[in-house]
Amino acid sequence: MPATTFRIWRGDRNAGAFKDYTTDVTDGMVVLDVIHQIQAEQAPDLACRWNCKAGKCGSCSAEVNGMPKLMCMTRMDTLDMSAPVTVEPMKAFPLIRDLATDVSWNYAVKKRIRPFRPRTPDAPDGSWRMKQADVDRVQEFRKCIECFLCQDVCHVLRDHHKHGEFVGPRFLVYTAALEMHPLDTEDRLADLKDEQGIGYCNITKCCTKVCPEHITITDNAIIPLKERVVDEYYDPLTRLFRIFKPRP
Repeated sequence: MPATTFRIWRGDRNAGAFKDYTTDVTDGMVVLDVIHQIQAEQAPDLACRWNCKAGKCGSCSAEVNGMPKLMCMTRMDTLDMSAPVTVEPMKAFPLIRDLATDVSWNYAVKKRIRPFRPRTPDAPDGSWRMKQADVDRVQEFRKCIECFLCQDVCHVLRDHHKHGEFVGPRFLVYTAALEMHPLDTEDRLADLKDEQGIGYCNITKCCTKVCPEHITITDNAIIPLKERVVDEYYDPLTRLFRIFKPRP
């Protein structure tokens, strides 16, 4: 492959700009390989976050040619190298330096979600019995590697900066994994409506498109949660039932 120009964002939260680096690209390389090569040969102070280089730790999230991606899973032969390849940090979170962003907000959000609360064991040995179909339903959500690409592409966070009012698709998936668990007894619907801002999501499916684990975020997690909230708080028949229901 010919030498390729990479246009990489350099700077911190105060100031910065794109800087061009030209380097050789060989067969089989991914974007993270090139970033490491540029670090080794031209820019040893270039900051980027990574760990496993196997698409499972979620650390090397960035925007490649304007699309949120894992750098370690973005093969160079899938990109147009006739023009500069742009690599920049995620835009939904505060910049630390270069390609590294501060994603600590996500961990604070996760702590606010009501934890799993199992029902009483229903078997003589103190364990539970569940239908396999119910177990299968939530297994998909457990594949999340918390790369936060879905958070980055979500317009509510990225463009409107509603971090104080909306938890984002990652934590709607997390809530769905709890709400749909066959053993869980906690009620999180009021939190979804009032604190987690599920009403802000207009189901554009952009989060589903960027998920490296191919979780069907919108259809399997967010829409079912929206339906539960609507049934609980906005269905007219349910409201009438509450009005006329005899009080104990």
